[in-house]
Amino acid sequence: MDEDSGPSSITRVHASHKGIGAGLRSFVRALTTRDGLIGDYDYVSLFRPNLPFMAKGDYRSPFFGLSDKIPVLLALLLGLQHALSMLAGVIAPPIILGGSGGANLEPAQQQYLVSTALIVSGILSSVQINRFRIPKTGYFIGTGILSVVGISFSIIPIAQGAFRQMYANGYCPSDANGNPLPCPKGYGALIGTSSACALVEILISFLPPRILLRMFPPIVTGPTVMLIGVHLIESGFKDWMGGSGPCSNPAGAGNQSALFAKCPTMHAPHALPWGSAEFLGLGFSAFATIVLCERYGSPIMKSTSVIIGLLVGSIIAGACGYFDAAGIDAAPVASFIWVQTFPLSVYGPLVLPIMAVFVICATEAVGDITATCDVSHLEVEGRNYESRIQGGLLTDGLNGIVAALMTMTPMSRFAQNNGVIALTRCANRKAGLACCFFLVVMGVFAKFAAALVAIPKPVLGGMTTFLFAAVAVSGMAILFRGVPFNRRTRFILTTGLSLGYGATLVPNYFENMFTYKGDNHALEGFLNAIVLVMETGFAVTAAVCMALDLVLPAEMEEDIDARNVELADVDTAIPNKEDTPSRRLSQS
Repeated sequence: MDEDSGPSSITRVHASHKGIGAGLRSFVRALTTRDGLIGDYDYVSLFRPNLPFMAKGDYRSPFFGLSDKIPVLLALLLGLQHALSMLAGVIAPPIILGGSGGANLEPAQQQYLVSTALIVSGILSSVQINRFRIPKTGYFIGTGILSVVGISFSIIPIAQGAFRQMYANGYCPSDANGNPLPCPKGYGALIGTSSACALVEILISFLPPRILLRMFPPIVTGPTVMLIGVHLIESGFKDWMGGSGPCSNPAGAGNQSALFAKCPTMHAPHALPWGSAEFLGLGFSAFATIVLCERYGSPIMKSTSVIIGLLVGSIIAGACGYFDAAGIDAAPVASFIWVQTFPLSVYGPLVLPIMAVFVICATEAVGDITATCDVSHLEVEGRNYESRIQGGLLTDGLNGIVAALMTMTPMSRFAQNNGVIALTRCANRKAGLACCFFLVVMGVFAKFAAALVAIPKPVLGGMTTFLFAAVAVSGMAILFRGVPFNRRTRFILTTGLSLGYGATLVPNYFENMFTYKGDNHALEGFLNAIVLVMETGFAVTAAVCMALDLVLPAEMEEDIDARNVELADVDTAIPNKEDTPSRRLSQS
């Protein structure tokens, strides 16, 4: 029946008013009754540690489905757990892209990016968690499940390579000694180009999911995600040893080598040479805390282990005098979107690489939405499931445009929250909306963002090394789960990874490939785009694996086995079969 047919408009109005009244009564009941506020949930189970000498409780929490009634306190508590589990992943990209490994922005701009990352993640996650049908169409916006989004890690390798190129060709300024200066123009080019390239994911959203998975199978997405993690581990490990900026190579800092003889600079509190034992210990305190939380922690500690590790490392660093409180003192009390702005532009060499980022985000989203449906006890096939895929991809593309207009880099789905759902047995939409609320609140309080930016690099590096290694392991899991290892797939992976690992470990190998020095800026930009793609290991691996997967014929191993069985049957009918040609062929 058509949506416009059926009951009269008067009937629909009465039904609408009745629904509003029932919803209001339910809301008041939830806030004014013990059952609505607290319920009979065993809250102690969330905080009970898994220590060797403690008896394990036999309580099994009930499963809260998508729209089930859930106590307000529990929804807020589990929403905070979701927010804390994704906090480290949300703040890491803006800290890296705004810092010495990226656009070298001023401290106030870096603090703003961290605040905005939290606010934008909360707002755009709420759009994904809800679900709206586009009028007069069969298409949706949003997944309607507890599916949260944050700043994509995939953009970091691309952006770092682009910033190196911008400083080399003069697009971003440097001082007389060649040291990079703040480049808000370069950051504006990054987000401006991202907003244009987000149209790629919007177009992909209208493809049937089965076609998308056929175009980008696990043999392409697995090694791609793995190499993204491998590249990021390098910057995390450098930070662990003191910093990934000039202090990691003071000899290359020109006349300012004396300033960067210690990390982060000679004038910082408790400055030490890069790679000092104290830095190693600080980072290890965060890293070891994450491991201990996973082994002995309570359910809520396990799902927030990364942020607990960051907190423990920060407490130790503060007690030992590593914190510089100047940025925290200077930060405003509150912040919001557009407090700082950047000039939007499209940087030609970034177009192709960022288009590849959105394709990768789309293929990751299909798997993440499927996993969220699975742990939420929802169907993973059929029309409703496919509409969730379509709505999630379309919203991701629109979020890419909106995020750029909100001064933030591309967004992607955070898969670790599926682990929180499985651990707490709560896939309720209200808990997801509470998570969005806490993310926005944390972003609005600028002092909180300033404290995150002020965390010493070794502590941040110990946490991000673990976090980025988890990204690499996710890529390995995609491979192991979806790729049968035979001669064909091993050849594809060997070829793709040999070039991808090479470009990741030696990122400047392609810099001198083109020698054009003319006045044709269009040609120069095109050549720079090729250089940027070729120096990005995961982009090279994705292209090579995709091409080989399309052109190499699939080996019919079943036919080969059947032929061997037939030859073996023939041999059994021939006397003295050890000397027959068929026997030798079968053995070979």
